[in-house]
Amino acid sequence: MVSLKLSSFTHLFSSPSTTAISYRSPVILRRHHPFAARFSAKITPAETKDRVDNSKNRVPDRVITPRSQDFNAWYLDIIANAELADYGPVRGTMVIRPYGYAIWESIQDYLNVKFKETGHSNMYFPQFIPYSFIEKEASHVEGFSPELALVTIGGGKELEEKLVVRPTSETIVNHMFTQWIHSYRDLPLLINQWANVTRWEMRTKPFVRTLEFLWQEGHTAHATPEEAENEAKQMIDIYTRFAYEQAAIPVITGRKSKVETFAGACKTYTIEAMMGDKKALQAGTSHNLGQNFSRAFETQFTDENGQREYIWQTSWAVSTRFVGGIIMTHGDDAGLTLPPKIAPIQVVIVPIWKKDDEKMAVLNAAVSVKETLQSSGVKVKLDDSDQRTPGWKFNFWEMKGVPLRIEIGPRDVSSGSVVISRRDIPGKQGKVFGVSMEPSILEAYVKDKLDEIQSSLLERAIAFRDSNIVDVNTYDDLKAAISQGKWARGPWSASDADELKVKEETGATIRCFPFEQPQGSKRCLMTGDAAEEVAIFAKSY
Repeated sequence: MVSLKLSSFTHLFSSPSTTAISYRSPVILRRHHPFAARFSAKITPAETKDRVDNSKNRVPDRVITPRSQDFNAWYLDIIANAELADYGPVRGTMVIRPYGYAIWESIQDYLNVKFKETGHSNMYFPQFIPYSFIEKEASHVEGFSPELALVTIGGGKELEEKLVVRPTSETIVNHMFTQWIHSYRDLPLLINQWANVTRWEMRTKPFVRTLEFLWQEGHTAHATPEEAENEAKQMIDIYTRFAYEQAAIPVITGRKSKVETFAGACKTYTIEAMMGDKKALQAGTSHNLGQNFSRAFETQFTDENGQREYIWQTSWAVSTRFVGGIIMTHGDDAGLTLPPKIAPIQVVIVPIWKKDDEKMAVLNAAVSVKETLQSSGVKVKLDDSDQRTPGWKFNFWEMKGVPLRIEIGPRDVSSGSVVISRRDIPGKQGKVFGVSMEPSILEAYVKDKLDEIQSSLLERAIAFRDSNIVDVNTYDDLKAAISQGKWARGPWSASDADELKVKEETGATIRCFPFEQPQGSKRCLMTGDAAEEVAIFAKSY
């Protein structure tokens, strides 16, 4: 038996503030319902009334709070209704349900390929880390101490040394690197692990900030500082491309300020995403660790001249937080809206019949359509269950964010065609009648529409982001922009103390110094001194 001694964290179980979300609160994930097959009850568009009677599909107590009314409640309602996650028995933890985990698997599938293409190998490190390892790097222990979970008893006995439940793995990785790296021939060493992490958070929000979460963390060792810097930038570029090309999230990529840099790193690069409530979400980071950890752990190698040198390192990670980012970027009042490239189901087929003698022909046509699309690589689901009406199914799969819905009824079978509806365009504008069932035509049409949806979601998110970033030249301008819920972008060369003042007075932090910088001379918005870069300020999760 292993017990966690958490006496130093008792304050974390006190009642949260009005902005905090406690996993014991009856609000989180249960605003209108317990987790148990509760769905959105949005009425289907008027043009389908002749196809199904929707009056019996409405379930008034299973609604999603309007996004404009209460963004946080809307977010939690979607997680509940779309069956993405549920409570864990320990405050601040969550159980990721199959549909939520399938989205995470889509993220894994893309990144695993990219990691291996760039020479990285997957491996795994223990989740229990000796506390003495954490203490070796001063800024690291200072940065992580408030979030640590410690194991003090194992097998019924007090442990000689307390163990940290993995908050991140730089320390244990360095311990092992010291044993594996001896010569320049052992470099570079490029590894990644998919693992769980524990950080004892005070304020929790499903997927965005939980006591335990899933992530990948890459760790690399190099012979030169230039190699380490190139690696750190290469990995943030991979995250950026994933965000744009797969998740349809137009992140801003840049460098963190010194105040916001990862504990133990020389530089931190980040991708910052604007959520639907205009708060920033740090969606991924890549750290140039320099020699901070190698010096702490004496991780050295013999170079080509026979000299002993410390290695140069990086670490980089994205987590299940990205799932929350996808929800908050693309979702609407009807539920999830998933980009096709990461959707677990890209197309759902809903067969429609009223009479028993219609059923077999409709189902046969539906199965044929499913096989056509599956054989062409489309992820398709045939919902042929008898327990629910077609209208209920429309609402359910719309709420789960499936990009395309195909409806097949007796008239469609007779005409050899189907009806196709887009999730991203509600109502009759997104519905097309009479699409041919002929395999080559249907396959091409569906793939074309999936590509259109992917592009449309990105374009919509870019327009939203750009319309909510304000260029500022003075501190008063910055405060005005933040008070309006916007992001503020302006020249910055002020001190760390000035940066902390901005945070204290406005609640906003420097999200990053973007890689893309405007040309020309600039004056710091705070001090009036010359500034080489603009920074982006925003409130964040």
